[in-house]
Amino acid sequence: MRTLTAATTLAVLFSSAALTATPAFADTSKVLPVKSTGDVVADGTHKKVFVSDPDNGKIVVTDWTGTVVKQLTSLPGVTDLELSADSNTVYAAVPRSGAIVAFDTATGAETARWSVGPNPVSLTLTDGKLWFGYGTAESGGNIGSIDLADPEHKVSLALDAQSPWFSAPMVDGAQGVLVAGMAVQSPAELAVYDTSSGTLTRTAHTDVEGGNMRELAVTPDGKDVVVASGSPYYQAVYRTSDLTADGQYPTNAYPNAVDIAPDGSVAAGIDGAYEPDVYVFKPGSHTSVREYDFPSTTTGGNADLLADGSLAWAPDGSRLFAVSHNYDGVHRLRVLDAPTKAATTVKVDAPTSATRAKKLTVKGKVTSKPAFAAGTKLTVTRTDLDSPKGKTLPSVTAKADGTFSFTDTPPAGGKVKYTVAYAGDADHAAGSGSDSVDVSRARPALTVNNDGKVYSYGKDVKFTAHLGKTYKNRTVEIWADPFGGDKPNKRMKSGKVDSHGNLSVTLDLKRDTKVTAKFAGDSRYKAATAASTVGAKVSVSTSVSNHYKAKYTWNHTYYFFHKSKDPLITTKMSYYKGRKQKFEFEVYYQGKWYPGEPDYFAVRADGVSRVQITGDHGKDVGWRFRVRSSYINGSSGDTVNSTTHGAWKYFTFTG
Repeated sequence: MRTLTAATTLAVLFSSAALTATPAFADTSKVLPVKSTGDVVADGTHKKVFVSDPDNGKIVVTDWTGTVVKQLTSLPGVTDLELSADSNTVYAAVPRSGAIVAFDTATGAETARWSVGPNPVSLTLTDGKLWFGYGTAESGGNIGSIDLADPEHKVSLALDAQSPWFSAPMVDGAQGVLVAGMAVQSPAELAVYDTSSGTLTRTAHTDVEGGNMRELAVTPDGKDVVVASGSPYYQAVYRTSDLTADGQYPTNAYPNAVDIAPDGSVAAGIDGAYEPDVYVFKPGSHTSVREYDFPSTTTGGNADLLADGSLAWAPDGSRLFAVSHNYDGVHRLRVLDAPTKAATTVKVDAPTSATRAKKLTVKGKVTSKPAFAAGTKLTVTRTDLDSPKGKTLPSVTAKADGTFSFTDTPPAGGKVKYTVAYAGDADHAAGSGSDSVDVSRARPALTVNNDGKVYSYGKDVKFTAHLGKTYKNRTVEIWADPFGGDKPNKRMKSGKVDSHGNLSVTLDLKRDTKVTAKFAGDSRYKAATAASTVGAKVSVSTSVSNHYKAKYTWNHTYYFFHKSKDPLITTKMSYYKGRKQKFEFEVYYQGKWYPGEPDYFAVRADGVSRVQITGDHGKDVGWRFRVRSSYINGSSGDTVNSTTHGAWKYFTFTG
């Protein structure tokens, strides 16, 4: 194991407890290409994280943010990792090869390989030697070492002459002390060895409380060992001098990880779905300064869990790395910044609504596990339409209980956000919170002319939008939305109104059209829209053929047909898919026109519709007739134009 603990990777994603609170630190989470997690080490010199994956037989290397930069493969069952004191080498225990392998941390190249006996599972560096636990249930377990000070790197095996281990033990050490423990055993079994002379001398051995040990870590001063076992429900602490109890780090059910930073800060984790996953303790304190609860990233909604032995400190304590896994088998490397600083929560409560240019009061509270001193200063920022990047207001002082309040007179209307922030200190992380208030704005006058008017087909019509008084914004947009689903609503013009408040645009009307003026609003006047809907007739013309003459008579031009000829009436009309013309036929009798039954005829894609009048025209001789083609909104098959009647065409038959 590593000098301080056998851990995994990445920091915990922190969620604010208050709805309006926002943590100021930047935790990250990235998916790892692994099926399992054996161990994690953090190389502060090269800003790299190494994560072993026993199931895939590889080590995944990431940068300081969790982005994968390299994968070291062909390492069957690789488990524990250990970083050299100079950060130039990472050592890996490869149980299925019976080997310990060394890699250059900068390049990832393999630099050495030692055969060390069956099933090496755990590593630790102390007193110039790389110590390892190895063995199987068939052969029994023991402890070996590689002398890194020896030019030949001598491998020594079976160093514990009185080995109590039925299989390969976990090991960790510091400053002349090596501690070994048997994983997955109840009760848990520990042994302490003196390594200061370069040999292995057992000084204590006992069964301790609980069982199913997942990880152990020796403190940097070598005085204590911290144990994470399935039970009891805390990380137990024992003196390395005699393995007597020396306190505990309270967590919750099923402890499964522990790692200790060089300054003595402790990160303790559990395998629990309903409680915080990671607990951080500052040096000398047994009350957690921060707790982290992983969110759910699975399709089933169950919370992500901490992988066994998967906590690792950056050497300078600036980051904590942890590996989580979800119910879909996805592993993530989580990175947490400044983990030994207590989270700061800032709750801000502003009124729901307020009147512009009238004073309002904002209240709130700043909280953290270590209480803030009375007189703590908080910065205040107001963000509004006049100050979209925020305007700094006078700072506010929190009372002894963390509460604060301040007044402000918002000069702008609309959504006004107040953000209160604490910059952080040695014990508290930075934190901020915000709340918004809906500040009133006046309603501007906005109109568009021509509403309800109907124009001939293709008429150029001038539309004018008029904007009344506003504060700063004098820009208006004019949009045209022709009827029919095949034509989009389109912005026709955008610009500042003239000195009279007007902006105009001329449209070529070929369909009924909704014309809308839009004003986006400003800091004192609301956004507004105004609409004008106008009609556009169709283009329709009717011609007559097969007649033998045309003559003006009876106050109209009449077309004369021989009784042997059928009149052909051709209508041309602006086309729309599915359009039909209404065809009307009337007869004149004793000074009055009498209608026949009208009918509808399809208009072709070229805009033409032809109707031939057939029958025994010998009976029609001497009678006067007229026909008309029309577009009827709705009845003609669509609603994109206004009802339009064509001109009457008059005709009669002769013998």
